[in-house]
Amino acid sequence: MTFSSDNLIGGERMPGAGAPWRAVEAATGSALEPAFASATAEQAERACALAAQAFDTYRETPLQARADFLDAIARNILDLGDDLVTRCMAETGLPRPRIEGERGRTVGQLRMFAEVVRRGAFLGLRVDPAQPERKPLPRPDLRLRRIAVGPVLVFGASNFPLAFSVAGGDTASALAAGCPVIVKAHPAHPGTSALVGGAIQRAVTECGLPAGVFALLFEEGIAIGQRLAADPRVTAIGFTGSRRGGTALMQIAAARATPIPVYAEMSSINPVVLMPAALQARGAEIGKAFVASLTLGSGQFCTNPGLVLAVDGPGLDAFLAAASEALPSVAAATMLTPGIHKAYCEGVAALESNPAVERVAQGQEGTGQQGQPVLFATTGAAFRADHRLGEEVFGAASLVVRCADADELRAVLEDLEGQLTAALHMDAADHAETRGLLPVLERKVGRILVNGFGTGVEVGHAMVHGGPFPATSDGRTTSVGSLAIDRFLRPVSYQDMPEALLPEALTDANPAQLPRSVDGA
Repeated sequence: MTFSSDNLIGGERMPGAGAPWRAVEAATGSALEPAFASATAEQAERACALAAQAFDTYRETPLQARADFLDAIARNILDLGDDLVTRCMAETGLPRPRIEGERGRTVGQLRMFAEVVRRGAFLGLRVDPAQPERKPLPRPDLRLRRIAVGPVLVFGASNFPLAFSVAGGDTASALAAGCPVIVKAHPAHPGTSALVGGAIQRAVTECGLPAGVFALLFEEGIAIGQRLAADPRVTAIGFTGSRRGGTALMQIAAARATPIPVYAEMSSINPVVLMPAALQARGAEIGKAFVASLTLGSGQFCTNPGLVLAVDGPGLDAFLAAASEALPSVAAATMLTPGIHKAYCEGVAALESNPAVERVAQGQEGTGQQGQPVLFATTGAAFRADHRLGEEVFGAASLVVRCADADELRAVLEDLEGQLTAALHMDAADHAETRGLLPVLERKVGRILVNGFGTGVEVGHAMVHGGPFPATSDGRTTSVGSLAIDRFLRPVSYQDMPEALLPEALTDANPAQLPRSVDGA
């Protein structure tokens, strides 16, 4: 397999500068070829300048051409074949089925956004025709559309090397909106990023688009990423990662002369609420399913079930017994990076050392960069008294909270920070009690699911992958699903604009027959 380790800027390949660095094979710790060098400040400047230069042309690209571009990216990614899969496996330690599935999801969301663009409803077209005879004052002619906000900076994620990285949801939705994209590749999987970046760069050329529509920059540290976030030509940021990283970007964005939005997905422990009738009927069954969800992908999902809430009693005992029986047979799994593994071990050690927490069960011990799954338990009173117990431990660790009664369970939910998901395990006899919890959950999370776990995120039109802070920096948005495009659009209203100067979609003829409202109907 051969590919370039150069930065991709303006349709060209540009070598970085400074000390060379290499990706690390997650399973062995061995260095992988080729060597990469971080982008320079001058290259970051050029990427931003070209993106700004391309913006006005790209945002007015005909919708069919823009959709064809997204389809071309998807096609080019598939054309990479097994080279992409094997490199991604080496850099992340993730198994082939996971990588192949994630590739399918990445391609699928690009194609979904292509269809969103073709349909044109995302433009939000509105026409309020003039009413010159209206009394006491005539109404002007008003027409509205949504336009792209400008160049978008995307940070690749460590835990999803395809679906949340170079051609992931942030990039796909920003390109669909009409925004040029500058991607800062994650240093843990630069080879994967280089391959996918090349696929996008080829699509730009194939579709005859301005070269500044896409750029990919490599960096081992954070200085170039910070410089890009502060550049006045960048108008929005997409980020998936740690709470510390996301809030740091928010601070940079807020301190600029012109502040910009940061759409950061950061931290979530995704409570699982076990209702009494369901626990009584099938506590053991739920316990086994919970272990499978907890340990999937070594727990390295932002929707991993890191907290379980239930009223103490025989049903919860059955759940814990089943989980305790299932967990010891689960092998330790390779974690994505040494840093993630170190943070996981520190988080587990902090729970181990807390006198109010007991270890219920653990999986098999690992070696090297492998994470050992573990399940803890505490009481509702202890959890409410120590905010540290509500902090995310990124990996296959979870905490069961034994609540004294339904009131304490509700109080624990009220105390929680914003979350991406909440899962309710319930039977018909639980409906009345669950109805009382729904208003709390609606305030706390972006997605409420029943009799399942949040570790599967369907890419569709009704999906929300977001939630109140710190799950995301803006709980009004989602980073998965077709609504993700809304983050990179803003409304513009045209008052009494001559027909000849209006965007085609707002003219009376509306030649493409795009969907729009007229007088609100």
